[in-house]
Amino acid sequence: MNSRHVLPYLDDLVMAFRFLCRLPAYLRNPLKIAESRTILQQRLDQRENDFLDLARYAVFTTRTSPYRLLLRLAGCEYGDLERLVRRDGLEGALRALFRAGVYLTMDEYKGRRPLVRGSTTIWVDPSQLRNPLSAPQFWATTSGSGGTATRIPIDLACIRDRAVNMYLALDARGGAHWRNAVWGMPGIGPLLWYSACGGPAAQWFSKVDPKTQSLHSRYRWNARAIAWMGRLAGVSMPTPRHVPINAPLPIARWMEKTLKMGEVPHLWAYPSSAVKLCQAAEEAGIDLTGARFTLTGEPITNANLGVIRRVHADAVPDYGSADSGGSVSYGCLYPEAPDDVHVFSDLNAVIQADTHPFPKGALLLSSIRPTAPFFFLNVSMGDRALISDRRCGCPMEALGWRIHLHAIRSYEKLTAGG
Repeated sequence: MNSRHVLPYLDDLVMAFRFLCRLPAYLRNPLKIAESRTILQQRLDQRENDFLDLARYAVFTTRTSPYRLLLRLAGCEYGDLERLVRRDGLEGALRALFRAGVYLTMDEYKGRRPLVRGSTTIWVDPSQLRNPLSAPQFWATTSGSGGTATRIPIDLACIRDRAVNMYLALDARGGAHWRNAVWGMPGIGPLLWYSACGGPAAQWFSKVDPKTQSLHSRYRWNARAIAWMGRLAGVSMPTPRHVPINAPLPIARWMEKTLKMGEVPHLWAYPSSAVKLCQAAEEAGIDLTGARFTLTGEPITNANLGVIRRVHADAVPDYGSADSGGSVSYGCLYPEAPDDVHVFSDLNAVIQADTHPFPKGALLLSSIRPTAPFFFLNVSMGDRALISDRRCGCPMEALGWRIHLHAIRSYEKLTAGG
């Protein structure tokens, strides 16, 4: 083996070893609702402290962090950052930092364009933003729809952190005991989210045949590892079942069977996929009355919601970013728009850029949790939205998630089919 490939290879082996060691305990100990509520309240109470702690480790003690340069150019040391957060609140501090040039565009973050502030020019690599507090166990990747896909180091603690929010969001819909399934690419992240929501996921549907030779071997090994470690943990985990987008009836039949058993099937899927599924079920005479969907990865419209509701199913959107570790928000239950979502403000702080180089309404994310794969400080994911502090009165607000987003669209890429 070429010596320059040895270190990454060893890193991957160490990650795989950590994954296999920690996965059984993860599967054996799913979250409980009461536990999740306690965790969320603690995170909301401590969000400013958590942000400052993460910033101290990820920026001020990490010599390679590009934020050190940006903050230095803005005349901001750690003590200044702490005083700013205590005085103006987290979002107020982030807006002040943005106006001082502390931000990353998507092209800067991805290393497609140099970071330029005044006379200073540097190149950023996503690896420089890796969270030093995270001990990742496997790699995820972005879709690559805006360029080269980014490898994302994922810690099972990050997955569980996000699962707390997912479980509470499902419970707000009355879904703490639903039968959860995922339908997407062969990645294991969504499966692991839902496997922490009270018990293992019921089904794992893949649009890509897991036996396809061109598929990266890590997908097959991850699927095998979940099956093996599930047996070791005494938990029955699903294996990936190939269901292509143009032949979705196996999923519709699973949903129908689940409904006839008196249970509620819940499917995580892309909007265009859910629409095709509902249309196929309607044509085949399959009754999906009472089925539930979480829609992700594409713009949510009245048109695709209308198709789903026509078969007497219900759907709620989520909005997320693989780079930030998963979901950023989840659908409002009393929405004023098809894609109205509540920001998970315990996971990320979200502000809007209000000047060049961003278009109006551009969203900037900043990390709060110590499990985040990357530390983001006013980083753009290439999306914009309308943001409000609307009081909707729905159960999501009652949990403490009060900031809303809607009209979420990318200004850098077109996403279809997930």
